[in-house]
Amino acid sequence: MEFEYWQLLFFPLFFVLGWAAARIDIKHIVKESRALPRSYFQGLNFLLNEQPDRAIEAFVDAVKVDPQTVELHFALGSLFRRRGETERAIRMHQNLVDREDIPQDLQLQALAELGQDYLKAGLLDRAEEVFDKLRQSALSEDAKRNLLEIYQLEKDWEKAIAIAGELPDVASQREIAEYYCELAATEIMRSRPDAASEYLRTALERNRKCVRATMLQGDVEAQQEKLEAAIDCWQRIEQQDPTYLALVAQRLLDAFRKLGRQNEGLQLLKGYLERYPSLDLLDVVFQLMLECDGPDAAYGLVRDELKRNPTLLGFDKLIEARLLLATPETRPDLELAKSIVQGYTRRLARYRCNNCGFKARQFYWRCPACGGWETYSPKRTEEFDLAP
Repeated sequence: MEFEYWQLLFFPLFFVLGWAAARIDIKHIVKESRALPRSYFQGLNFLLNEQPDRAIEAFVDAVKVDPQTVELHFALGSLFRRRGETERAIRMHQNLVDREDIPQDLQLQALAELGQDYLKAGLLDRAEEVFDKLRQSALSEDAKRNLLEIYQLEKDWEKAIAIAGELPDVASQREIAEYYCELAATEIMRSRPDAASEYLRTALERNRKCVRATMLQGDVEAQQEKLEAAIDCWQRIEQQDPTYLALVAQRLLDAFRKLGRQNEGLQLLKGYLERYPSLDLLDVVFQLMLECDGPDAAYGLVRDELKRNPTLLGFDKLIEARLLLATPETRPDLELAKSIVQGYTRRLARYRCNNCGFKARQFYWRCPACGGWETYSPKRTEEFDLAP
């Protein structure tokens, strides 16, 4: 194909057309930017300079000037909620819900945001009403997740079980088993063993490794003075998860004491301690050995366990055991050493959530910080940190 010189005339033409298109785009952008309130850009500037308070004031002014800025309403509502100003967030999102001039998908989004505002404010009944309206909408899955959280906060476990069954992934059998355990625990408090046993049977059907259900079943048996059956229940935890044996060690000790079989209980718990080291288990075995075999044997137990698993909490227990054998001359020095060690061990003698790291002096089946189920290790913080 031969090149014709007259075709060179097209190059200036293409340049002129490109320049004209760029001018049109620039004019359009400038026109749009001029249509936005000046306070909108001031708010952006404050945000970039990490001045959220002044940014919110500027955005509020922008909304007053141009109430059609839907996206700005959403942004402001989110900012208010994060700052804890839930009343202002509620007003902002309620304004969007009441408007009839915005698309339905934006109205649904505004309604979902309003539900979050109510939830953050602790107005659970209003939040439940909002999310219940969204159950049949395009936001149904998120609405059900929020309803599940509300039912857990309200401890309405029957509703939690029902809504959890409608969720594909959140409705794990492990969590549903915990809901049944909550119902069983209530029945145990009301001295209704039959109802409690039925809930626990269902919990184990949902999750055969549910340690809590097995523990509570032992409690039901113990409540009815069926101590042999209770011991059998608590011993089954070894097949489910032996690290939780420390949580039932005291229960086992009390049951063996009532049966007058302390020595048998001692041998069982010593075997557990040897196979599954635990500071809580050591404490129970120490008390039982002190009762059965005296302070010398108890001291030897703690000393051997400390050699095997050196911890400050174990060392504190060793000093306690040594105090039982101390002479009047050495007792003041040992008591001083114990007080110093305890100053450090108070921070270590805690349970920690594997999910969020929240620490607590007592064991929780559901973390009070993040709401996760079975996220606490039954070991103390020092043991948890030293675990391989």
